[in-house]
Amino acid sequence: MDALSLTDAARDAGDRPALFTDGAVFTFAELDARARAFAAALATRGIVSGSRVAVLAQNRVETVIAIHALLALGAAMVPIHPRLTPAEIQLIIDDASPTLTLREDDLAAIDTEAPRVAWTPPTAIDPEAPLAIVYTSGTTGRPKGAILSRRAFLASAAASAANLGWDADDRWLLCMPLCHVGGLSIVTRCLAARRAVILAPRFDPDAVLAAIVARRATLLSVVPTMLKALLSRDHHNVLAGLRSALSGGAATPWALLEECGRRGVPALTTYGLTEACSQAASQAPRSPYVPERGSGSALPGVAIRVDDAGRIHLRGPTLMSGYFRGEGLAPDTSSFTDGWLDTGDLGELDDAGRLHVHARRTDLIITGGENVYPLEIEQCLEALPGVRRALVFGVPDARWGQIVAAAIEADDAFDEAALAAALPARLAPHKRPRLLGVVPALAVTGSGKLVRASAAERYAADLHPFVAAR
Repeated sequence: MDALSLTDAARDAGDRPALFTDGAVFTFAELDARARAFAAALATRGIVSGSRVAVLAQNRVETVIAIHALLALGAAMVPIHPRLTPAEIQLIIDDASPTLTLREDDLAAIDTEAPRVAWTPPTAIDPEAPLAIVYTSGTTGRPKGAILSRRAFLASAAASAANLGWDADDRWLLCMPLCHVGGLSIVTRCLAARRAVILAPRFDPDAVLAAIVARRATLLSVVPTMLKALLSRDHHNVLAGLRSALSGGAATPWALLEECGRRGVPALTTYGLTEACSQAASQAPRSPYVPERGSGSALPGVAIRVDDAGRIHLRGPTLMSGYFRGEGLAPDTSSFTDGWLDTGDLGELDDAGRLHVHARRTDLIITGGENVYPLEIEQCLEALPGVRRALVFGVPDARWGQIVAAAIEADDAFDEAALAAALPARLAPHKRPRLLGVVPALAVTGSGKLVRASAAERYAADLHPFVAAR
């Protein structure tokens, strides 16, 4: 039996629901029939085990079918965000050199409702074969393709299951983009566990809340900005009915976790990255729910250490094989030392083994020789009246090297003078923003993360001197 074989899942649980969409429900048997037809069509185009297939992966049923077809073929998926610019898309295609690129029209054109065709999948697929080559966001430079093997996805699914467990009626609502490892890993986790995915075409707070009720979702994965938006719209406390709501992709503000605690929303913070096949650390479910600081402990099978410089390193079977370097070339493993991956993140482990992430190494602001972690200042600002969301970044300065700047989204309760008066009691002088800008909306990525790259240039026209730093 292959845990990542939809055909095997159809034999195990053919009549059980595998996929819920806005207007349809597919059992494992029905989804398998469509995926096999899709795989047969891809095979006629020369796709075999080891091929690379780029997919402009929107959250639609055809994308899920394509994922399962590629799993059956043993081909590597190269997911691409459809909202990227043509130049950004071409950059990934040029680097990955896929045998085939499937765009939206290509996905829709393949007839998956045809009767099952005579197609025989590979008898065995190497567990070290790439399941996906997922390109990092490129916020700190040129995007690189992390090679994630079938073994890594299975190990990640097992680690998640060991932490969360599975209930017989679990259904995981997927509103993260399928082009990101967080969304893709929900498909593989649920496949391995023979549980259903509830697919949201996009993140819309009202639609997600309605789907939780209508489809009886028990598990949810979001980034903090999504969680905050859901809480603001959850007038009937729908989120409290979930078994777990995982918040990751960025640090979850403590004020947001406290609100979850007051409302009984079982929010579990996580830490992960593309190179670790999604999660590396997570809080565990607990009853009654009480919010906790930090990103939780290392998942089973994953080891975490923090060196003397505060750099977070990971080791374990969920890690990437390396970065893709081209056809026939060995992966780039320069980020590994003795099996440990340098994540590029800064943090610490407390006495209980819980991980506390301070910043991306490249996000660190060094002002007058002092290290400033943007996350700390962002959480402080967002806990004050009138600040909906904050982005803190460094601006070059001739005297200090860098100075701290903040761009914020504000509501009607915002008062700059009150903010300036509140900060001296909360932040040391070198941590207080010297520049402040109020903007209508902060730029975010497709997964809802704030865009920190080039923030100094992006918000330059909005910044003005801020009196709290004086």
